[in-house]
Amino acid sequence: MTRTTVARRRNHAQPLDPAPGRTGQISRGKAARAQVPRSSNADFRPGPDRPDPVALLEQQGQARVPELLPLRYGRMASSPFAYFRGAALPMASDLAGTPRSGLVVQACGDAHLANFGLFASPERHLVFDINDFDETLPGPWEWDVKRLAASMEVAGRENDYPGKVRRRIVEATVAAYRDAMHGFAGQGSLSVWYAHADINRVESVTGVRLSGSQRRSLARAAAKARTKDNLGALGRFAVVADGEARLKAEPPLVVPLRDLLDGSDGAPGTREQLGNVFRAYRDTLDADRRILLDRYRLVDMARKVVGVGSVGTRSWMLLLVGDTGDGGDPLFLQAKEAGRSVLEDYLGPSAFDNGGQRVVVGQRLMQAVGDIFLGWVRAPGMDGRARDFYLRQLRDWKGSAEVETMAPKGMQAYGELCGWTLARAHARSGDRVAIAAYLGKGRSFDVAVRSFAEAYADQNERDHRALLDAIASGRITAEPGV
Repeated sequence: MTRTTVARRRNHAQPLDPAPGRTGQISRGKAARAQVPRSSNADFRPGPDRPDPVALLEQQGQARVPELLPLRYGRMASSPFAYFRGAALPMASDLAGTPRSGLVVQACGDAHLANFGLFASPERHLVFDINDFDETLPGPWEWDVKRLAASMEVAGRENDYPGKVRRRIVEATVAAYRDAMHGFAGQGSLSVWYAHADINRVESVTGVRLSGSQRRSLARAAAKARTKDNLGALGRFAVVADGEARLKAEPPLVVPLRDLLDGSDGAPGTREQLGNVFRAYRDTLDADRRILLDRYRLVDMARKVVGVGSVGTRSWMLLLVGDTGDGGDPLFLQAKEAGRSVLEDYLGPSAFDNGGQRVVVGQRLMQAVGDIFLGWVRAPGMDGRARDFYLRQLRDWKGSAEVETMAPKGMQAYGELCGWTLARAHARSGDRVAIAAYLGKGRSFDVAVRSFAEAYADQNERDHRALLDAIASGRITAEPGV
């Protein structure tokens, strides 16, 4: 058996022991606590051999669209929090040197607070969940908790919260994770699998108590999210002329395929190739979803820049129209490149040869409800190289928190909701009883991770400054303000 095969098996979602017994699971968690004390999770001591974070970002950029890299660096340079959002790889490198309990879950890999949000379930309920899985891989549950906690600290500093307030927010976020994991440890597997945070049941599901103003803010966010549907996307991204819908050009953020090809001789072949790719994606859907997708026809595509850390990866917006033929039944899909997870350098390669499949399987394991059009494909790019993609709806009642305008109490409530959601995601794939036993009922783990978050926020500020220095020296080219 090769070393690669061993690594792939290690990082595949392994089934739990079918009959470990609750006592055995508790003993497993307590044994992990004895070997890796909860207080050790406060540790973060970057050594002299710590990799240069800018070099890691440059290394990551080698596989991305070159002309979009200045935009990525410009967005990351705008603030320490923006830098943090794009620095999943440097943080994975740092987390690799921290203590771990040995308890494995399907990890998000990039569980910062901006990667949680609202979206529609297939039953057309508005739910709150993790919404980014580009880096998902089986791994230590602690890494997700620490990235979430650090993001709360970094965002709190950005909003000029006092240190005492930030400490309360971070500890409350981690405590919500711990309390939720204990709750899930006492439930059956089906109950855990079905658990979700319906927007109308946030308080009862998580225990978060919202004030009147917070309820009104939540209602506004829900109403705004419901406007972000396919018809809303049609008005935002497309024009309809002579009964035919076409995507609008907004370079460099949105560049239609016709403009990328620009009348080249290979244009007809490229369009035929894309049609073949779309049919290959269709084959990864369940049979009932294929029938639904067949009601639509693909009419246009555009390259679309998304996010902060994702800038430079190949991302396409696909416009389809329904069989009514009048453009009033649009469907927008996003095809997003799926390379290697940032965790793979430190945990071994994925069990899946296709990065898109890695993302889709991880998303299905972690999310309570999923996009009905979620699928994957391997496709040759315009440069002839084969790349992996996953596809999902571009906008389906999607909403995100406005972090920069949050009051401290709102940030704390939001952190607790994220903590509950992350615990639910981990409980679906990991040994929730053992993790709960490791965490215990006291504040030891909460306090330790809060200390880690403070230390890592300091490091994040130094790394942000290093990026600014690299831009100032000419080592890195950045396009600010886009």
